[in-house]
Amino acid sequence: MCLIIFAYNWHPHYKLILAANRDEFYRRPTQSAAFWSDWSFVLAGRDLEQGGTWMGITKKGHLAALTNYRDPSQCKPTAPSRGLLVQDYLIAEPEPEAYLSDLLGTSALYNGYNLMIGTIDHLYYFSNQESQVYKIQPGIHGLSNSLLNVPWPKVERGKSNLKAYLESDHIEVESLFELMADKHQPEDHELPQTGVSLELERMLAPLFIEGDDYGTRSTTILLVDHHNKVQFWEKSFRHAQMEDTVTVSYEYLLT
Repeated sequence: MCLIIFAYNWHPHYKLILAANRDEFYRRPTQSAAFWSDWSFVLAGRDLEQGGTWMGITKKGHLAALTNYRDPSQCKPTAPSRGLLVQDYLIAEPEPEAYLSDLLGTSALYNGYNLMIGTIDHLYYFSNQESQVYKIQPGIHGLSNSLLNVPWPKVERGKSNLKAYLESDHIEVESLFELMADKHQPEDHELPQTGVSLELERMLAPLFIEGDDYGTRSTTILLVDHHNKVQFWEKSFRHAQMEDTVTVSYEYLLT
């Protein structure tokens, strides 16, 4: 997952409105979101190359989502899969603060990551680029490949567009998918400097990325209302042109 835009305890009808894009190499094998056969209470996609997942939610309402932190100078080729951090939380459903506290001691083993975990009512954020756990406050937030709410162009644009859309009383999933399909290209002077080439910064700058070998592989929309009804949609893209897609959807009440 490389871009997460979400409204947390902000909308009058929803505890959480979340829209996220997962960016990855097109060749990387992936399983679309589903309730897992081995842990039937977990709803998530699966990385079939290294295991784990980038985002998921359980039937009790434990939620986890991951983005990578972009800093090629710190790359560890033999580091364990960051997706297992999400998987382990969803499977065990531990107390969020205790789980994140334990990660403080192992954070140096991994390549850079941002982790958002918790329950629908208590969400937390942790990055292994810092040494502090934060409780997420009500509001509209954005997370890409830097720290939470760092004002990259795609984060600011995503937050602004989500806020403008949510001024409407009626929420439609297709409108949220359209918001995340935004291919607006920022000006060069607005781009972050993360240690990659300007050409690559340009390719990675829009909300929806479309490169030759790498791009947005899926968009996930998650809604949880004040009656604890979960609505989950995932649209997967087999290549950048977005014509060949697979869409799955799930709806249930938290237990």
